[in-house]
Amino acid sequence: MQSAAKLTFGDASTLFVADWKGARIYALPVAVPAKAAGKPFNLMDVQGPIAKALGVAPSALRFEDLAVQPGSELAYVALTVRGAKGKTTPAIVNIDAAGRVTRVDLGKVAGSAAISDAPAADQVFWRDLPAQTLTVTDMRFYQNKLYVAGLSNRSFASTLRVYDYPFSGKAQVTSVEMYHPVHNQVETRAPIRSMAVMTIAGEPSLVAAYTCTPLVVIPLKDLRDGAHIAAKTVSELGWGSAPNGLVSFKVGEAEYALLVNSSRSADLLSAADLGVGAAAPGLNTPIEIPAKPYSGVKGMMTPMAAAMRVDNLNPELLLALRRDDASGQVQLVSILKGAYLRLSDFVNEYDFSDYRYPDGDKFRDFHKYSRGLEGYPELAR
Repeated sequence: MQSAAKLTFGDASTLFVADWKGARIYALPVAVPAKAAGKPFNLMDVQGPIAKALGVAPSALRFEDLAVQPGSELAYVALTVRGAKGKTTPAIVNIDAAGRVTRVDLGKVAGSAAISDAPAADQVFWRDLPAQTLTVTDMRFYQNKLYVAGLSNRSFASTLRVYDYPFSGKAQVTSVEMYHPVHNQVETRAPIRSMAVMTIAGEPSLVAAYTCTPLVVIPLKDLRDGAHIAAKTVSELGWGSAPNGLVSFKVGEAEYALLVNSSRSADLLSAADLGVGAAAPGLNTPIEIPAKPYSGVKGMMTPMAAAMRVDNLNPELLLALRRDDASGQVQLVSILKGAYLRLSDFVNEYDFSDYRYPDGDKFRDFHKYSRGLEGYPELAR
Protein backbone atom coordinates (compact mmCIF):
# COMPACT_ATOMS: atom_id res chain seq x y z
CA MET A 1 0.00 0.00 0.00
CA GLN A 2 1.54 3.28 -1.15
CA SER A 3 -1.02 5.75 0.21
CA ALA A 4 -4.12 5.79 2.42
CA ALA A 5 -6.47 8.54 1.31
CA LYS A 6 -10.06 7.49 2.03
CA LEU A 7 -11.63 5.02 4.46
CA THR A 8 -14.99 3.34 4.85
CA PHE A 9 -16.20 0.23 6.62
CA GLY A 10 -18.03 -2.60 4.88
CA ASP A 11 -18.93 -4.40 8.07
CA ALA A 12 -17.33 -4.21 11.49
CA SER A 13 -14.49 -6.52 10.44
CA THR A 14 -13.68 -5.02 7.01
CA LEU A 15 -12.05 -1.63 6.45
CA PHE A 16 -11.71 -0.38 2.87
CA VAL A 17 -8.74 1.84 2.07
CA ALA A 18 -8.23 3.84 -1.13
CA ASP A 19 -4.63 3.96 -2.36
CA TRP A 20 -4.36 6.66 -5.03
CA LYS A 21 -0.63 6.17 -5.57
CA GLY A 22 -1.04 2.46 -6.27
CA ALA A 23 -4.44 2.91 -7.97
CA ARG A 24 -6.02 0.18 -5.83
CA ILE A 25 -8.73 -0.34 -3.25
CA TYR A 26 -7.73 -2.58 -0.33
CA ALA A 27 -9.87 -4.50 2.12
CA LEU A 28 -8.21 -4.83 5.53
CA PRO A 29 -9.47 -7.28 8.16
CA VAL A 30 -9.74 -5.59 11.56
CA ALA A 31 -10.47 -7.00 15.00
CA VAL A 32 -13.96 -6.53 16.38
CA PRO A 33 -14.26 -5.65 20.09
CA ALA A 34 -16.72 -7.69 22.14
CA LYS A 35 -18.86 -4.63 22.79
CA ALA A 36 -18.98 -0.91 22.24
CA ALA A 37 -17.03 1.24 24.67
CA GLY A 38 -20.02 3.44 25.36
CA LYS A 39 -17.93 6.50 26.17
CA PRO A 40 -17.76 9.92 24.49
CA PHE A 41 -14.58 11.28 22.92
CA ASN A 42 -13.02 14.37 24.50
CA LEU A 43 -9.51 14.18 23.08
CA MET A 44 -8.13 17.71 22.77
CA ASP A 45 -4.87 16.63 21.12
CA VAL A 46 -4.63 13.44 19.05
CA GLN A 47 -1.77 14.65 16.89
CA GLY A 48 0.78 14.16 19.68
CA PRO A 49 -0.28 10.64 20.73
CA ILE A 50 -0.54 9.49 17.10
CA ALA A 51 2.91 10.88 16.30
CA LYS A 52 4.33 9.10 19.37
CA ALA A 53 2.74 5.80 18.32
CA LEU A 54 4.22 6.17 14.83
CA GLY A 55 7.61 7.36 16.05
CA VAL A 56 7.56 10.68 14.18
CA ALA A 57 7.22 14.37 14.94
CA PRO A 58 3.64 15.73 15.09
CA SER A 59 4.48 18.08 12.21
CA ALA A 60 5.10 15.04 9.97
CA LEU A 61 1.42 14.06 9.99
CA ARG A 62 -1.17 14.89 7.36
CA PHE A 63 -4.69 13.83 8.36
CA GLU A 64 -6.56 12.20 5.48
CA ASP A 65 -9.78 10.59 6.67
CA LEU A 66 -11.85 9.31 9.59
CA ALA A 67 -14.12 6.26 9.87
CA VAL A 68 -15.80 4.80 12.95
CA GLN A 69 -15.90 1.02 13.21
CA PRO A 70 -19.58 -0.01 13.37
CA GLY A 71 -20.64 -1.14 16.80
CA SER A 72 -17.28 -0.63 18.47
CA GLU A 73 -17.04 3.16 18.77
CA LEU A 74 -13.38 2.95 17.76
CA ALA A 75 -12.09 5.72 15.49
CA TYR A 76 -9.87 4.80 12.55
CA VAL A 77 -7.76 7.62 11.11
CA ALA A 78 -5.85 7.55 7.82
CA LEU A 79 -2.64 9.57 7.62
CA THR A 80 0.18 10.50 5.32
CA VAL A 81 3.53 10.60 7.13
CA ARG A 82 6.13 12.95 5.65
CA GLY A 83 9.72 11.81 5.90
CA ALA A 84 13.14 12.97 4.70
CA LYS A 85 13.49 14.49 1.23
CA GLY A 86 9.74 14.66 0.76
CA LYS A 87 9.18 10.91 0.94
CA THR A 88 5.73 9.96 2.25
CA THR A 89 4.33 6.74 3.69
CA PRO A 90 0.77 5.78 4.63
CA ALA A 91 -0.42 4.93 8.12
CA ILE A 92 -3.74 4.01 9.71
CA VAL A 93 -4.35 4.03 13.44
CA ASN A 94 -7.31 3.32 15.65
CA ILE A 95 -8.07 5.41 18.72
CA ASP A 96 -10.45 4.77 21.59
CA ALA A 97 -12.18 7.31 23.82
CA ALA A 98 -9.40 7.02 26.40
CA GLY A 99 -6.87 8.18 23.81
CA ARG A 100 -5.12 4.84 23.30
CA VAL A 101 -3.59 4.69 19.82
CA THR A 102 -2.94 1.42 17.97
CA ARG A 103 -1.24 1.18 14.59
CA VAL A 104 -3.06 -0.91 11.97
CA ASP A 105 -1.00 -3.49 10.07
CA LEU A 106 -1.31 -2.49 6.41
CA GLY A 107 0.28 -5.75 5.29
CA LYS A 108 -2.66 -7.92 6.34
CA VAL A 109 -4.96 -7.58 3.34
CA ALA A 110 -8.15 -9.57 2.75
CA GLY A 111 -8.35 -8.54 -0.90
CA SER A 112 -7.81 -5.70 -3.31
CA ALA A 113 -9.10 -4.36 -6.62
CA ALA A 114 -7.40 -2.25 -9.26
CA ILE A 115 -8.46 1.20 -10.41
CA SER A 116 -7.71 0.83 -14.11
CA ASP A 117 -8.67 4.32 -15.27
CA ALA A 118 -6.85 6.67 -12.85
CA PRO A 119 -5.91 10.17 -14.10
CA ALA A 120 -2.62 10.58 -15.93
CA ALA A 121 0.48 11.03 -13.78
CA ASP A 122 1.40 14.33 -15.46
CA GLN A 123 -1.95 16.03 -14.81
CA VAL A 124 -1.68 18.56 -11.97
CA PHE A 125 -3.67 21.37 -10.41
CA TRP A 126 -2.12 24.52 -8.97
CA ARG A 127 1.40 23.36 -10.04
CA ASP A 128 1.89 20.76 -7.32
CA LEU A 129 -1.41 18.94 -6.69
CA PRO A 130 -1.45 15.71 -8.73
CA ALA A 131 -4.84 14.89 -10.26
CA GLN A 132 -4.23 11.33 -9.12
CA THR A 133 -4.79 12.43 -5.51
CA LEU A 134 -8.46 12.80 -6.54
CA THR A 135 -8.72 9.31 -8.01
CA VAL A 136 -10.87 8.49 -4.98
CA THR A 137 -12.68 11.32 -3.23
CA ASP A 138 -15.16 9.27 -1.18
CA MET A 139 -16.36 5.68 -0.69
CA ARG A 140 -19.52 4.05 0.68
CA PHE A 141 -20.47 0.39 1.10
CA TYR A 142 -24.05 -0.77 0.58
CA GLN A 143 -25.47 -4.27 0.08
CA ASN A 144 -22.22 -5.98 -0.90
CA LYS A 145 -21.17 -3.22 -3.26
CA LEU A 146 -18.50 -0.57 -2.76
CA TYR A 147 -19.36 2.80 -4.34
CA VAL A 148 -16.28 4.87 -5.16
CA ALA A 149 -16.37 8.50 -6.35
CA GLY A 150 -13.48 10.34 -7.94
CA LEU A 151 -11.63 11.26 -11.12
CA SER A 152 -10.75 9.07 -14.09
CA ASN A 153 -8.72 9.51 -17.27
CA ARG A 154 -11.89 9.64 -19.37
CA SER A 155 -13.11 12.70 -21.24
CA PHE A 156 -15.99 12.87 -18.74
CA ALA A 157 -13.65 12.72 -15.75
CA SER A 158 -16.19 12.75 -12.91
CA THR A 159 -16.67 9.04 -12.25
CA LEU A 160 -18.51 6.60 -10.03
CA ARG A 161 -17.00 3.13 -9.80
CA VAL A 162 -18.95 0.22 -8.30
CA TYR A 163 -17.12 -2.89 -7.06
CA ASP A 164 -18.74 -6.12 -5.98
CA TYR A 165 -17.38 -7.37 -2.68
CA PRO A 166 -15.73 -9.78 -2.18
CA PHE A 167 -13.74 -8.30 -5.04
CA SER A 168 -14.35 -10.29 -8.21
CA GLY A 169 -12.98 -8.19 -11.06
CA LYS A 170 -13.16 -4.78 -12.65
CA ALA A 171 -15.45 -2.06 -11.43
CA GLN A 172 -18.60 -1.00 -13.21
CA VAL A 173 -17.88 2.59 -14.27
CA THR A 174 -20.42 5.37 -14.74
CA SER A 175 -19.49 8.92 -15.73
CA VAL A 176 -21.52 11.71 -14.15
CA GLU A 177 -22.54 15.20 -15.15
CA MET A 178 -24.53 17.72 -13.13
CA TYR A 179 -25.76 21.30 -13.37
CA HIS A 180 -23.88 23.68 -11.05
CA PRO A 181 -26.03 26.73 -10.22
CA VAL A 182 -23.11 28.83 -8.93
CA HIS A 183 -21.17 28.38 -12.17
CA ASN A 184 -24.28 28.24 -14.41
CA GLN A 185 -22.95 25.33 -16.42
CA VAL A 186 -23.23 21.59 -16.86
CA GLU A 187 -20.05 20.06 -15.39
CA THR A 188 -18.49 16.70 -16.27
CA ARG A 189 -14.99 17.03 -14.77
CA ALA A 190 -15.12 18.12 -11.12
CA PRO A 191 -15.76 15.02 -8.98
CA ILE A 192 -18.17 14.28 -6.17
CA ARG A 193 -16.36 15.13 -2.93
CA SER A 194 -18.62 13.60 -0.25
CA MET A 195 -21.56 11.20 -0.43
CA ALA A 196 -23.88 8.93 1.54
CA VAL A 197 -26.34 6.19 0.64
CA MET A 198 -29.89 7.09 1.70
CA THR A 199 -33.43 6.08 0.85
CA ILE A 200 -34.87 9.01 -1.10
CA ALA A 201 -38.50 8.82 -2.22
CA GLY A 202 -38.38 5.06 -1.67
CA GLU A 203 -35.22 4.57 -3.79
CA PRO A 204 -31.75 3.68 -2.47
CA SER A 205 -29.74 6.65 -3.71
CA LEU A 206 -26.44 8.43 -3.47
CA VAL A 207 -26.79 11.87 -1.95
CA ALA A 208 -23.62 13.61 -3.08
CA ALA A 209 -22.00 17.01 -2.64
CA TYR A 210 -19.55 18.82 -4.91
CA THR A 211 -17.23 21.73 -4.21
CA CYS A 212 -18.93 25.13 -4.14
CA THR A 213 -21.61 23.44 -3.12
CA PRO A 214 -24.28 21.76 -5.28
CA LEU A 215 -26.03 18.70 -3.87
CA VAL A 216 -27.30 15.93 -6.17
CA VAL A 217 -29.36 12.76 -5.86
CA ILE A 218 -28.46 9.67 -7.93
CA PRO A 219 -30.63 6.51 -7.73
CA LEU A 220 -28.31 3.51 -7.39
CA LYS A 221 -30.24 1.69 -10.11
CA ASP A 222 -29.00 4.32 -12.62
CA LEU A 223 -25.35 3.30 -12.13
CA ARG A 224 -24.57 0.96 -15.01
CA ASP A 225 -21.25 0.01 -16.55
CA GLY A 226 -20.38 2.33 -19.42
CA ALA A 227 -23.31 4.66 -18.81
CA HIS A 228 -23.17 8.44 -18.71
CA ILE A 229 -25.79 9.95 -16.43
CA ALA A 230 -27.02 13.40 -15.47
CA ALA A 231 -27.25 13.64 -11.69
CA LYS A 232 -30.23 15.68 -10.53
CA THR A 233 -29.18 18.85 -8.71
CA VAL A 234 -31.64 19.31 -5.85
CA SER A 235 -29.91 22.02 -3.83
CA GLU A 236 -27.35 24.80 -4.05
CA LEU A 237 -25.90 25.37 -0.58
CA GLY A 238 -23.54 28.27 -1.26
CA TRP A 239 -20.29 29.06 -3.01
CA GLY A 240 -16.67 29.12 -1.89
CA SER A 241 -16.58 25.97 0.24
CA ALA A 242 -15.66 22.30 -0.15
CA PRO A 243 -17.44 19.33 1.45
CA ASN A 244 -15.44 17.78 4.31
CA GLY A 245 -17.83 14.90 4.93
CA LEU A 246 -21.43 13.74 4.51
CA VAL A 247 -23.11 11.35 6.95
CA SER A 248 -26.66 10.12 7.27
CA PHE A 249 -28.53 9.01 10.38
CA LYS A 250 -32.01 8.63 11.80
CA VAL A 251 -33.69 10.61 14.53
CA GLY A 252 -36.74 8.55 15.42
CA GLU A 253 -38.18 7.44 12.08
CA ALA A 254 -36.85 10.45 10.15
CA GLU A 255 -33.60 10.20 8.18
CA TYR A 256 -31.20 13.12 7.79
CA ALA A 257 -28.03 14.01 5.92
CA LEU A 258 -25.41 16.20 7.58
CA LEU A 259 -22.87 17.89 5.33
CA VAL A 260 -19.82 19.49 6.97
CA ASN A 261 -18.00 22.13 4.96
CA SER A 262 -14.52 23.58 4.78
CA SER A 263 -15.43 27.26 4.95
CA ARG A 264 -18.84 27.64 6.57
CA SER A 265 -21.37 26.03 8.88
CA ALA A 266 -22.67 22.52 8.29
CA ASP A 267 -25.98 21.80 6.57
CA LEU A 268 -28.64 19.43 7.90
CA LEU A 269 -31.13 18.15 5.31
CA SER A 270 -34.03 15.74 5.76
CA ALA A 271 -34.57 12.75 3.49
CA ALA A 272 -38.19 13.87 3.13
CA ASP A 273 -37.14 17.26 1.73
CA LEU A 274 -34.54 15.61 -0.50
CA GLY A 275 -37.30 13.35 -1.81
CA VAL A 276 -39.37 16.38 -2.77
CA GLY A 277 -36.34 17.81 -4.57
CA ALA A 278 -35.70 14.51 -6.34
CA ALA A 279 -39.27 14.38 -7.59
CA ALA A 280 -38.98 17.89 -9.07
CA PRO A 281 -37.29 18.61 -12.42
CA GLY A 282 -34.02 19.64 -10.75
CA LEU A 283 -32.22 22.97 -10.64
CA ASN A 284 -31.32 24.46 -14.03
CA THR A 285 -30.93 28.18 -13.47
CA PRO A 286 -28.12 30.16 -11.80
CA ILE A 287 -28.29 31.62 -8.33
CA GLU A 288 -28.27 35.39 -7.87
CA ILE A 289 -25.13 36.52 -6.09
CA PRO A 290 -25.24 38.04 -3.50
CA ALA A 291 -28.99 38.53 -3.09
CA LYS A 292 -30.06 34.87 -3.39
CA PRO A 293 -27.05 32.61 -2.75
CA TYR A 294 -29.08 29.42 -2.17
CA SER A 295 -31.54 27.44 -4.25
CA GLY A 296 -33.62 24.27 -4.08
CA VAL A 297 -33.85 22.09 -0.97
CA LYS A 298 -32.96 24.14 2.08
CA GLY A 299 -30.50 22.96 4.68
CA MET A 300 -30.68 23.95 8.33
CA MET A 301 -27.53 25.69 9.53
CA THR A 302 -25.67 23.68 12.16
CA PRO A 303 -22.61 25.09 14.00
CA MET A 304 -19.92 22.61 12.94
CA ALA A 305 -17.73 24.81 10.76
CA ALA A 306 -14.50 23.56 12.38
CA ALA A 307 -14.97 19.89 11.44
CA MET A 308 -12.30 18.43 9.14
CA ARG A 309 -14.00 15.00 9.00
CA VAL A 310 -17.10 13.53 10.61
CA ASP A 311 -18.74 10.14 11.12
CA ASN A 312 -21.46 8.53 13.22
CA LEU A 313 -20.13 7.38 16.59
CA ASN A 314 -23.45 5.84 17.68
CA PRO A 315 -27.16 6.66 17.28
CA GLU A 316 -26.82 9.58 19.71
CA LEU A 317 -23.43 11.08 18.90
CA LEU A 318 -21.30 12.22 15.98
CA LEU A 319 -17.51 12.01 16.04
CA ALA A 320 -15.61 14.97 14.61
CA LEU A 321 -11.95 15.32 13.69
CA ARG A 322 -11.22 19.03 13.93
CA ARG A 323 -8.41 21.52 14.48
CA ASP A 324 -8.37 24.11 17.27
CA ASP A 325 -8.12 27.63 15.89
CA ALA A 326 -5.69 28.97 18.48
CA SER A 327 -3.37 26.04 19.20
CA GLY A 328 -3.59 24.18 15.92
CA GLN A 329 -4.05 20.93 17.85
CA VAL A 330 -6.09 18.22 16.12
CA GLN A 331 -9.00 17.12 18.28
CA LEU A 332 -11.25 14.06 18.21
CA VAL A 333 -14.49 14.89 19.96
CA SER A 334 -18.07 13.75 20.30
CA ILE A 335 -20.87 16.08 19.24
CA LEU A 336 -24.49 15.52 20.22
CA LYS A 337 -26.92 14.98 17.36
CA GLY A 338 -29.72 17.52 17.57
CA ALA A 339 -27.44 20.14 19.15
CA TYR A 340 -24.47 19.93 16.73
CA LEU A 341 -22.24 21.90 19.11
CA ARG A 342 -20.08 21.52 22.21
CA LEU A 343 -20.93 23.83 25.10
CA SER A 344 -17.28 23.91 26.16
CA ASP A 345 -16.33 25.69 22.92
CA PHE A 346 -17.98 28.85 24.29
CA VAL A 347 -18.36 31.06 27.33
CA ASN A 348 -21.78 32.61 27.75
CA GLU A 349 -24.28 33.72 30.38
CA TYR A 350 -25.00 30.20 31.59
CA ASP A 351 -21.36 29.50 32.43
CA PHE A 352 -20.89 32.04 35.23
CA SER A 353 -20.72 30.48 38.69
CA ASP A 354 -23.42 32.78 40.10
CA TYR A 355 -25.92 32.09 37.31
CA ARG A 356 -29.18 30.49 38.44
CA TYR A 357 -31.59 28.87 36.01
CA PRO A 358 -35.14 30.22 36.22
CA ASP A 359 -37.91 27.70 36.84
CA GLY A 360 -38.83 25.86 33.67
CA ASP A 361 -35.73 26.91 31.72
CA LYS A 362 -35.72 24.76 28.57
CA PHE A 363 -31.92 24.53 28.41
CA ARG A 364 -31.24 23.34 31.97
CA ASP A 365 -31.38 19.58 31.35
CA PHE A 366 -29.54 19.86 28.03
CA HIS A 367 -26.73 21.84 29.65
CA LYS A 368 -26.46 19.38 32.54
CA TYR A 369 -26.23 16.41 30.20
CA SER A 370 -23.83 18.07 27.75
CA ARG A 371 -21.39 19.24 30.45
CA GLY A 372 -21.04 15.70 31.71
CA LEU A 373 -20.75 14.35 28.16
CA GLU A 374 -17.95 16.80 27.35
CA GLY A 375 -15.87 15.84 30.38
CA TYR A 376 -17.00 18.45 32.93
CA PRO A 377 -19.17 16.46 35.37
CA GLU A 378 -18.47 18.90 38.20
CA LEU A 379 -20.24 21.59 36.19
CA ALA A 380 -23.34 19.46 35.50
CA ARG A 381 -25.41 21.33 38.06
